[in-house]
Amino acid sequence: MKFSETGLHPSVLEGIEAMGFEEATPVQEQAIPVILEGKDVIASAQTGTGKTAAFLLPIIHKILADGVDNDQIKALVIVPTRELAVQIDQQMEGLSYFTNVGSIAVYGGGDGSSFTREKQALTTGAKMIIGTPGRLIAHLNMGYVKMDTLEYLILDEADRMLDMGFHDDIMKIISFLPKKRQNLMFSATMPKKIRDLANTILNDPEEISIAISKPAERVAQGAFSVYDNQKIPLVCHLLKAKNLQSVIVFCSTKASTKQLARELKSHSFNVADIHSDLEQQEREHVLRQFRNRKLNVLVATDILSRGIDIEDIEVVVNFDVPSDGEDYIHRIGRTARASSTGVAFTLINPDDQYNFSKIEELLGEPVTKIRLPEEIGEGPAYDPKNQKRRYSGGRGRGKGSGGYRGKRKKRSGKS
Repeated sequence: MKFSETGLHPSVLEGIEAMGFEEATPVQEQAIPVILEGKDVIASAQTGTGKTAAFLLPIIHKILADGVDNDQIKALVIVPTRELAVQIDQQMEGLSYFTNVGSIAVYGGGDGSSFTREKQALTTGAKMIIGTPGRLIAHLNMGYVKMDTLEYLILDEADRMLDMGFHDDIMKIISFLPKKRQNLMFSATMPKKIRDLANTILNDPEEISIAISKPAERVAQGAFSVYDNQKIPLVCHLLKAKNLQSVIVFCSTKASTKQLARELKSHSFNVADIHSDLEQQEREHVLRQFRNRKLNVLVATDILSRGIDIEDIEVVVNFDVPSDGEDYIHRIGRTARASSTGVAFTLINPDDQYNFSKIEELLGEPVTKIRLPEEIGEGPAYDPKNQKRRYSGGRGRGKGSGGYRGKRKKRSGKS
């Protein structure tokens, strides 16, 4: 379906055209008409399917149709991370360019001046607020944010927010909102906890499901069975094999992220690391360099697996097997976005074999196991059932260097 057929406001269509979009994606085609009708929505869609525009476009249209009052907040988007808040705000800026519907991203990690700017925008009536739970609560608790005119609540990456422990924060924010409002919930997965939250917040919602829990078909997946001390030589081999311009390597901890980046720099790779220890300005600087191809390799924690829109990622490498299948899908979803293709490699040490087999169950088929290059040496046999018996389902430390994994921690609000 073409956007011109959606019935969106002419000023909204002008913004869409200026951004070069013509055809709606499946999630946009299904969600926009339902949202325009005023119904609550619960939607599941994998990363890179265009779900951000699926809720921004109809909400901008509805705010315009209602008439814009410069002193009123109309819509609130709650997101799990500051990166996603910034990304949505940037997309909002483009889509609403030819309208007078403004937005502001509200998130922690900045200095006192950023908090002051946020306060000013919140009190002078930015039409759409896009924020992380903690920062939103900080402003709401101070009493100057008036939400009585709010008509639209959007929860984006709802599954991620619950994984990060934000359930109580979400409910507290909702306690400040008018009871009569339109509610939209977008999630990559639809486990029971998401349905329970939906039952609490949404009113007779329309359900939309687009390719849930499956990676993009254009991602070629492969895996290597390795010992820990073979991981860094293998990553170096993969990076040298082709003249790659854009690679993300995912690690499971900040410690392993920092150490791997140091090792790759010592091998003369143009690399930087990104994780929650960096200030927001530092992260934005690293991402800007990566987008501009001044950096070729980014070593990251799962802070980048969701909510960062970077085009033309050629290869994703999972240095560590992610803790669950959904994280795996989001990691490899950084490549093969839009109409491009991509490659995703995963390095599996003996401790991780059983966990990776569970990921393969989620995928519905095994991931191709690739023989290690001769110079790397022979890796362990891939036998996840045997590894389960060996470790009784636990996570021991791998053989070899023992120095590049770091300790696994329970998921918290930081990556």
